[in-house]
Amino acid sequence: MSYGIYIGKNHTVDGIAYLAGYGDEPSSHWLDVVDRKLHLEGTTIKVGVTSDAILPGLLSEIPQARETARHICVNYSFFKGTPAPLTNGGLNEYGVAVRDIWSESRPELKSMTPRDQTGPNYSDLSRIVLERAKSAIEGVKLIGDLITRYGHTTYGGNSNIIADSNEAWVILQFAGGQGLWAAERLGDNSIRASRPGYIEEIPVGSQTSGDFLYSPNLVDFAVSQGWYDPSSGDKFNVNKIYGDGKGKWDGVSWIEGELATLSKRPQKITIEDIFWAIRTERLTGETAGYGQVVPLLDDVHPELRMLWHTHIGAVAAPFVPVFIGVREVPPEFRMHRYLTDGEAECYLDTRYFGSKVSLVTQQVESTRSATYVFRRLLNLVFRDAEVFLPEVTAFFKSCEQILLEVCVDVSKTARILLDAGNPALAERYLTYFTNTELLKALDSAEQLVSALDVRSRALHAFRVPDGPLGPELIL
Repeated sequence: MSYGIYIGKNHTVDGIAYLAGYGDEPSSHWLDVVDRKLHLEGTTIKVGVTSDAILPGLLSEIPQARETARHICVNYSFFKGTPAPLTNGGLNEYGVAVRDIWSESRPELKSMTPRDQTGPNYSDLSRIVLERAKSAIEGVKLIGDLITRYGHTTYGGNSNIIADSNEAWVILQFAGGQGLWAAERLGDNSIRASRPGYIEEIPVGSQTSGDFLYSPNLVDFAVSQGWYDPSSGDKFNVNKIYGDGKGKWDGVSWIEGELATLSKRPQKITIEDIFWAIRTERLTGETAGYGQVVPLLDDVHPELRMLWHTHIGAVAAPFVPVFIGVREVPPEFRMHRYLTDGEAECYLDTRYFGSKVSLVTQQVESTRSATYVFRRLLNLVFRDAEVFLPEVTAFFKSCEQILLEVCVDVSKTARILLDAGNPALAERYLTYFTNTELLKALDSAEQLVSALDVRSRALHAFRVPDGPLGPELIL
């Protein structure tokens, strides 16, 4: 049940728009900063799904761009029939941020999806936007063009929020193999949550609006299936016609309402409020694989673009700033074998003839797995959420408040170095700061784990409950 929120700049205290959210997947997650790359003419990338997918399909090759952008993303290793590594989005050097969120298509569309479907899957589309888009609208048009040219492999419907410093777009891709998609623009006055992604009424026919884009067959196909009658006078409601027909789910209505209320205060919405909106136990539970908050900065130095990252759901991890100008992230936050698909049958070396070799190097595997440490903390917190969760949350908020203040000075210092024509020194400085703070967060999590483990055993005598514990989520 992935989650994304966009908050337009007119609602924030700093006049900056934000995109935030997380992905829900059970496999391992790891942080990755990907360099800008040049590719040879004729280079291709493999896209699509296999016969093992929820809705089966075929893998295919499509052309790669000659140059791909530097970007930050979180990768993970498993979604049924979808080749790894997978991503739900991130932030690129041009200031384009992407969030991928599921969006259910109506049952008839899922039933008519060809079993030999081809074309980019949800992860392929997110990654390609990060690699190629220089603005949010360019990302939307890129997805539409990819679907037209190469098709689209679906697991039953999907959506993205694509944002830059000026605007954001929600784009839905529908099941059915018909190349159906629709997009809605979000502006400075927008507050939008996707959980799942939705679009309601859009202007069609003689009506025109620059705030909506959609595939050429969106209306005609609905008419041909008897799902929409233009003569009825009804508005074209995308969710009712092509989606699950539920409109806003309860969790969406709740968080959009909470954020709208916060925006009416004199201080409007702060970044701390956005941390809360991603952390709240009413929406974030054990399934959340990570957390991201992206300030959509309009900066002349791409190196200073950044996102705030938690290595599992923010309910049990602090937000730490990760600058796009870093050289690398600590090995603790890279891919480890813990929960990585396929690693149970692999070795780290090749001494056993014919054995499969791990994707993880011995050097990385010899370090702590941040995913394991934070997930252990989450399970301890949820064992007694009424007692432990307020304490841990208060600690995280204090850490974040310090980082918010320090981060201003770090950005100013790095900007001075960049303005002075010393990008190598700026890179070293940003890398040192980011890596130091990521490791400090991991050290704190380990110390909390030790403390809560002792307390949990004393309070509960390590009794096994009837089922997993944790706060109740709003769906």
